[in-house]
Parts: sequence; C-alpha cells; structure tokens
Amino acid sequence: MNDILPGEVETWQFLEQSAREIFEIYGFSEIRTPVPEKTELFCRSIGETTDIVEKEMYTFADKSQNSMTLRPEGTAPVMRALIQNRLYNQDSVTKLYYLGPMFRYERPQKGRYRQFHQLGAEVLGVEDPKIDTQVLAMLHHYFRSIGIDSVSLQINSLGCPQCRPAYREILVAYLESRLAALCPECQRRYLVNPLRVLDCKVPGCREATTDAPAMIEHLCADCETHFSQVQKHLVALEIPFEVNSRMVRGLDYYVRTTFELVTDQLGSQNAVAAGGRYDGLVEGLGGPALPGIGFAIGLERLVLLKGSEKIAPRVPVVFIAALGDAAVDPAFVLMSQLQAAGVRAEMDYQSKSLKAQLRRANKLNARYSLVLGDEEIASGQAQLKNMADGTQTPVSLAGLVDLLVEKNS
Repeated sequence: MNDILPGEVETWQFLEQSAREIFEIYGFSEIRTPVPEKTELFCRSIGETTDIVEKEMYTFADKSQNSMTLRPEGTAPVMRALIQNRLYNQDSVTKLYYLGPMFRYERPQKGRYRQFHQLGAEVLGVEDPKIDTQVLAMLHHYFRSIGIDSVSLQINSLGCPQCRPAYREILVAYLESRLAALCPECQRRYLVNPLRVLDCKVPGCREATTDAPAMIEHLCADCETHFSQVQKHLVALEIPFEVNSRMVRGLDYYVRTTFELVTDQLGSQNAVAAGGRYDGLVEGLGGPALPGIGFAIGLERLVLLKGSEKIAPRVPVVFIAALGDAAVDPAFVLMSQLQAAGVRAEMDYQSKSLKAQLRRANKLNARYSLVLGDEEIASGQAQLKNMADGTQTPVSLAGLVDLLVEKNS
C-alpha cells in the first residue's frame, strides 16, 4: 500500500474531476458504497473459483462473527446498493459511477498495490448494443480529455448462458489434450473455470493454447448479432478498435461484450481499463432481471501513464510578509479576509526576518507578495509585488481583497 503525497495528489484530483465532468455529460450520477461488504456478496457475484475469491480477498469476522470483506472490486457493491435501495424504480435506465479504494492481497507490481483505486461506471436496464458502444464512446472521450492517447481498444464477446455451455465443452476437451503443457494452476482449474486458462500469463500456457477454439466462433445467433451491432456502431462513431478473441475477464458474471483499453507503456500489466456486460448479475443477487454493462479504470496505472505530465499544484495568489510584531495580527486578519473571499493567501506565523519570509514566498511560487509594516498600516497603502517580473504596484489595503479576487478570476 502507498501514500499519495502533495505534488502527486494533484494529478489524482485532475483525473477524478475530469471523470466527474465527462461521465455526467453522459447522464451518470455518482454513488458511494461502504468499503466492507458481506463476503457472500463477492462469492456469489465474482465466482468462488476465481483468483480474487480464492486467493486475494481481505476477509475477516466482525464482532458478531459475520464474515466481512474489504471490497476487491466495485461492481458487486453497486449492484447490492441498487437492489437494496430499489434504484431501478426511479428510472428504466440507471447510470452510476464510483471511485474509491479497493483491496486485493496479491503480489505488488508496477501500477498495482494491495490497496488500489478504481474509477468505474455501470449502466442498468438497457440490452440494446448501442449502450455498449456509448459506454465505450464515453471511455474514449475521457481518455482524450485527460491527454492520454497511448491506449487502444480491444473487444470480444463471451457469449451467453445459451451458447457458452457448448463452447465450454469444446474448450475443456481441447485443454485436456494439452494438459501436460499447462502450468499447475491451469491444470487445477481447467474443469471449473476453463476460460481463465486462456488468460494465463505463463508462457507455456500461452504457447500450448495458441490455436484454442475462440468463443466468437461459437456464438448463438443473438450474441453474434449483438456483437456485430457493437462493431457497426463503433465504426459509425469513428472509434478505433480490434477484436481480441483470447480476451476473457477474471470475474464470472461477464457475458457478451467484453473490452479492455490496453497500452504498451506499462510492461506486462497492459490493461488500464476493462469491463463488459453482466446481464444476469442483478438477478443472481436477488434483484430484478436487468441487463447491465460497466467498466473500471485502475487509477494507479492511469497516473503512471500521465508520467511526467504532472499537474502543477495550486499556488498562493499572494504571500503577506509582516514587518515587525505589530503587523502580524493585521496581516493575519487580511489573509483570512482574502481566504474567505476565495483567494489563496499565505503568511509566515513565526515572525521571521523579511528576507526569510520573501524567500518562502518564492518557494511557494506565490504570484504576488505584499509587505505589511507599521507604515503601510498607518497609511492604508502597500506595494503589491509581482513575483514573476519584480514590478510593484501601489494598492489600497481597503480594496486589496476586491483587487485580488479580480486577478484570481
């Protein structure tokens, strides 16, 4: 786990605020769910044979011996909140987004921590493939708005409960013929979760399954039409994509459209955003039969992609340097008046020398400095110094707040 420090957090704030602005254009509202949830929620939604449930969850018993888990992902808690609060009764289409910390006990690696942060969005109530494309268009819009163009969109279809069982039998038979070449983990899980074998990163498994049958070659007519329509709409919106028939998701609830935004800038951990359809999830958790689609973005990886493009921290508009003990209290009052008016202002609290105070004004990159001493207090006039070019302008102390509010707008 890691701290996010001043100088770094500004980038996080930019990414989060940009998401709020873009997502709300598309009609999404923010939802905030608790960090701990009942363990059963994740076992039922994610799947008991997934790596997350088997190996990675932070699970504990509370004082009433209820099994609780720190959320490892955001979709299941949002679905729980949707059902519990009957949000689907407010409109036939529900659009929600979230951001916050998630927890998985896994080997730390580039862009991945045991406490990590996700930004995600969910749409409930629409089966039409146009909503799949709109979600992808929103992601495309977001990445353009934050200045990241080193990602590419990959899509696939995982079929549905009607066509996947037959494909599963074909895949299991294929894997059995290559069982000796698979890693011990894939040998263990190929019967209970064969799709995950296709996602294994072990080189031997990838080589052994190079010519594995693809789900998109075994789609039923409805799934094939749905996937074709998603591609047609992406072309119409001029959003570039490629079909990756090996792409699977690590969570059991995904059906039909799945997607990832990948980059070649982060080594093997190349997925920055991922998601897909989960049409049976709400019903499986005890709610109505609502189709759904969503995604999550890993904020740590997004920050890595921003790299040296750090967002400059906000700097003081003015630094007030008090000259002499008698000026400290008036300087404090003036600073507080400026702050109350929305102007970032700073001063020194330790009665340091004027030279030391102005040195701090420089260190803070203040736009202006103002020296306040007995003479300035008596006359009601002071010199406002532009720290960039050194020019000084006489100002009235009574009108300083209005002047700096105007300069700050």
